[in-house]
Amino acid sequence: MNYQLVIHSILRWAVVILGLWAVLSAISAILSKREYRNADNKVSLFFMISCDIQLLLGLILYFTGMWFDKLKSGVGSLDKSERFFAMEHAVMMIIAWLLVHIGRSMVKRADNDAQKHKRTLIYFGIALVIILAMIPWPFRAPGIARGWFPQF
Repeated sequence: MNYQLVIHSILRWAVVILGLWAVLSAISAILSKREYRNADNKVSLFFMISCDIQLLLGLILYFTGMWFDKLKSGVGSLDKSERFFAMEHAVMMIIAWLLVHIGRSMVKRADNDAQKHKRTLIYFGIALVIILAMIPWPFRAPGIARGWFPQF
């Protein structure tokens, strides 16, 4: 059993839950015109940290597993599921990670609370859409699909 993959699979739930929490909180704050609270800052920080840990685990899996070796043999030689994990999943998740970091930085630099909530919604919202699209959910194509929870 690959314990790194099990942890990576479980941690996706923390990323998804914290991302949804941050985005829904930003929507609620925009609609109610409430101030940017310490709780908003903490959930965005925890979302970013969970993304950082997830990226670190993903990079370890990528470079110690078969995906990087398959990529070295050429993208054209990869089948659909190999291409998904070797290219699409990896690249898009790194883009999502960058958006989370850029977004958090932009929120810190915002002049007022309304801007902070809007920037949270925009950057974290786009990142969350990418993350949700690139997770190998059980309903994805065969070879790509993974279970809702890892099998022990």
